[in-house]
Amino acid sequence: MPPNTTQYRGRFAPSPTGPLHLGSLIAALASYLDARHHAGEWLVRMEDLDPPREEQGAAAAILDSLERHGLHWDGDVLWQGTRGAAYDKALAQLQGSGRLFPCVCTRAELGPDGSCDGRCANREREKDTPCALRVRVAADTLIRFTDRLQGEQALKLGATLHDFVLRRKDGLYAYQLAVVVDDAAQGVTHIVRGSDLLDSTFRQVYLQRELGLAQPDYCHIPVITTHTGQKFSKQNQAPPLDSGRAGCNLRLALRFLGQPPPPARLGVRDILDHATEHWSLAHVPRGMDRSAASIGLKD
Repeated sequence: MPPNTTQYRGRFAPSPTGPLHLGSLIAALASYLDARHHAGEWLVRMEDLDPPREEQGAAAAILDSLERHGLHWDGDVLWQGTRGAAYDKALAQLQGSGRLFPCVCTRAELGPDGSCDGRCANREREKDTPCALRVRVAADTLIRFTDRLQGEQALKLGATLHDFVLRRKDGLYAYQLAVVVDDAAQGVTHIVRGSDLLDSTFRQVYLQRELGLAQPDYCHIPVITTHTGQKFSKQNQAPPLDSGRAGCNLRLALRFLGQPPPPARLGVRDILDHATEHWSLAHVPRGMDRSAASIGLKD
């Protein structure tokens, strides 16, 4: 990806663990509209970091679904599965600054937050013993940023998460590392995504600072939930999108996002043109989640 020559570059980064559902369409659409409304670029990145969890054919199905909903991206899709050298370079930088340490803790030894509480920081380990790589977080580390929708955010990261994994015991790279490295490499300036990732943002801002990388502007929109409060997700068996109903799907997503309804009988392209012109973040409901029932949808 060439250097960023626009004032706005957004992205959508799905994981190929199953087909798109309404929740992922809402996130993709919000990201797309915010970018296009600001005459910016919109990228797609495939987060194929965890092959054991991937579903065969899911990546192709996701890209096809985006295209059939009119969400055409700029440039080539970036596949994180090809980016190992870039992640290793970032790990080496953190290692050089003394921020990394190997962790051999079992799942049972870890704290409730997934931290090893520093027990491995100075522990000897046998040669060739599989280990994760964790980044140290000083106890007094405070992370602040302003979310474009949710407002001022602050977390004493060092008090709640002393360390977190950047490379797993099986050698796979952690999401937190990969997303930070790739956002920087692609020149991403604005990130619009679901509020379920808000907690991750604190860790990502921390890594951006430790690696000397620019911090994008963040915007976390509410996620759609069932009547029982469960997030629409692949794990919760959210029904896949029917691309044959792309226009109806887009209208539902726009309703969830609080946007003005497009005129009747418009096709996909015209729906998106109308939505782009009238996009307003001020109309998106604040909060972490919103029920599907609020838009007249039964789950």
